[in-house]
Amino acid sequence: MSHVGVGPRAVMRSVAFLTAGVLAVPALAGCTSEDPSGKPLAEQDVAAAARARIADGGTLRWAVDSVPDTLNAFQSDADATTTRVAQAVLPSMYRMDETGSPVRNPDYLESAEVVDTEPKQVVVYKLNQQAVWSDGREIGAADFAAQWRALSGKDSAYWTARNAGYDRIQKIERGANDLEVKVTFSRPYADWKALFSPLYPKDVMGTPDAFNDGARRSLKVTAGPFAVKKVDTKSDQVVLTGNPRWWGEPAKLDKIVLRAVPRDERVSELVAGELDLAEIDPETADEVTLAGAPRDPATGTPLMGPEGSPAPGPQGRSAAEALRSWAVANGSDEDAAEEEILAREERREAAAKERRRQKALSGFEVRKSLEPAYTQLALNGSDGPLADERVRRAVARALDREKLAEAVLKPLGLPAEPVGSHLALSGQPAYADGSGALGQQNAKEARALLADAGWVPGGPVKKADEGEKAAGAEKDEKGDKDEKKSDGDDGTYIVGEDNKNGGSGDGGNDDAKDDAKDGADRESGEKLSSGKNTAQGGAPGAYAPKGTAAPAGSAAAPLAKDGKALTLRFVLPSGPGSEALRTVADRITDMLKEIGIGTEITKVPDESYFKDHIAAGEYDLALYSWPASAFPATDARPIYAKPVPAADGSLNVAQNYTRVGTDQVDQLFDRAMTTLDQKEARDLLRKADSRIWAAAGSIPLYQRPQLTVARENLANAGAFGFETPVYEDMGYLKKGAQGSRPSAPAGSSASPSPSSSPSSSSGS
Repeated sequence: MSHVGVGPRAVMRSVAFLTAGVLAVPALAGCTSEDPSGKPLAEQDVAAAARARIADGGTLRWAVDSVPDTLNAFQSDADATTTRVAQAVLPSMYRMDETGSPVRNPDYLESAEVVDTEPKQVVVYKLNQQAVWSDGREIGAADFAAQWRALSGKDSAYWTARNAGYDRIQKIERGANDLEVKVTFSRPYADWKALFSPLYPKDVMGTPDAFNDGARRSLKVTAGPFAVKKVDTKSDQVVLTGNPRWWGEPAKLDKIVLRAVPRDERVSELVAGELDLAEIDPETADEVTLAGAPRDPATGTPLMGPEGSPAPGPQGRSAAEALRSWAVANGSDEDAAEEEILAREERREAAAKERRRQKALSGFEVRKSLEPAYTQLALNGSDGPLADERVRRAVARALDREKLAEAVLKPLGLPAEPVGSHLALSGQPAYADGSGALGQQNAKEARALLADAGWVPGGPVKKADEGEKAAGAEKDEKGDKDEKKSDGDDGTYIVGEDNKNGGSGDGGNDDAKDDAKDGADRESGEKLSSGKNTAQGGAPGAYAPKGTAAPAGSAAAPLAKDGKALTLRFVLPSGPGSEALRTVADRITDMLKEIGIGTEITKVPDESYFKDHIAAGEYDLALYSWPASAFPATDARPIYAKPVPAADGSLNVAQNYTRVGTDQVDQLFDRAMTTLDQKEARDLLRKADSRIWAAAGSIPLYQRPQLTVARENLANAGAFGFETPVYEDMGYLKKGAQGSRPSAPAGSSASPSPSSSPSSSSGS
């Protein structure tokens, strides 16, 4: 299951406090002559081919996570498959390019520009004169106006998930002719290009009933290269067929079937010949890559194993093992010989089955890139130790983000660079590394921050009564008791009695342990405050004076304050697609242990991870992902906005799961959203990002890998990276057209990996 936060256009975040005079935000890279946005770390990997090389016809069977509950992308239960269907069948005025920037979609839009800013901002859209709905009606102002009214937020009868941008529109009217749409804004809106993508027909948006129920299981009127033929919940698939009224380049494929296939069943479906394209985990990527490797003509076994290692002999056994087996089977001990003969027969059958499996997979290849999403460590600032900004910053300063990125991405042959921004990814215009506002990894300074907050090694710890927990600890969920791990103090450590508890006070070094794990880590997929600040002063007890760093050699000694050990609840999903998150969590646990912070890991079912833990605030530390956006002023503001009190006295955090935010950050977002000067907007966003870093509510770690397996002759499909897929160009190469493959993603050429070959996919 992919633990990615709800799409960026429906997200929200929370509350944090910066202590005046403590944080110095460094000069922004955006103020230098060098462009800080950089380049995308990896290109898309889709086996790009010219349309002339692609045959007409065919069906693409594409694995997805689920059949969507709705085809209306503006409803709260829309999902990734909803988006995929909308991209294939509905108009979008803008699409994303290779840098994650919006570009005009010429199939629908001839031009769009701001024609006035005073007294009001006015944008005029000039539509493609060939653009029509599948019922023959021209796409026009009536469709734009219906969508605005439905999403403006003024009529609560429409069950909408968001209204960002649409709530700033004052009116929509016909322009100089039927092909012009004139949109007047009540307030300036920098991200106007985010609107009307996708655009639904007025039949869907025109009334609350049509909006709420008319596009959940069918879309009768569409305007893309494909149309929705049926949503089949019994066979768990959505079937798309060519749109006969499509005016653009005709679709190469006859049909696209989006099949809901659990990730742990996809390799079996590939072997059975039931899929052509699927996002996969690293283990499946290794198997597919191995299946396509050169083979010994005599035995049929691969000449090389994963990462260039020598492959085992026939039946996966070494020469010595094979010789011993032969000797036993032909020896004088009849019982042993009979047993070995039966075992050899079972191995032969297993080997034959494996050869058939590898032969079936040999027609596929792995395509990889980096997904437009990043994995973060979230720190819940609502209460407990992490309500203190100094503790959050200490946690952040303890992390070696490069090691964490390498653990996930290096084994996949993908660029392993930490993400430097909460609001954009490398290559996007708004990107700049703002992590300097927090500071680099430094265990000594992290310990000093903790000492300043009153948490010190050897502090007095009361022996816990029955049922009492260490600070931040949480009981494990039913059925998961064997999965709980605690690296913190057990509540019995008494200052001055180190030796009685077997503790030396010597922190040691876990680097060797970290390095030993490097080769085994893989990324497969993830699932994406109260606003009060605790007192910053000291607390009673035996601890170092304010500002005193921990003494040398006591790095691993448990920290305590007010009689409780500093132990943080680390909540993780337990599903089969979350191995990488658990690996990263183990690394983080070791890094925090170096500064005396204990963790209590609790693994919970995937279904309850977000709803019952992240959204409910029942965690101290958690790992999940946020998608990148081309419109961060609009899409990221609710993610980082300061929570506000609700009418019932509770705190409305929306999707600000860290509950950390500031008025200053909100103001920077608001200014970026209203300026039409793109450079000014980028500078404002970079300043906001620096302050988000300084508040240490969330720590970006790495861009998620995107691993996809595709039939070797399938072109223009795979790991799309930032770019919006071009559905009409997908198809199968003509006979004889196969051969040259596009170059591997940038940064993946250093050394071959088990997944090297085109690959890409989901994640953390």
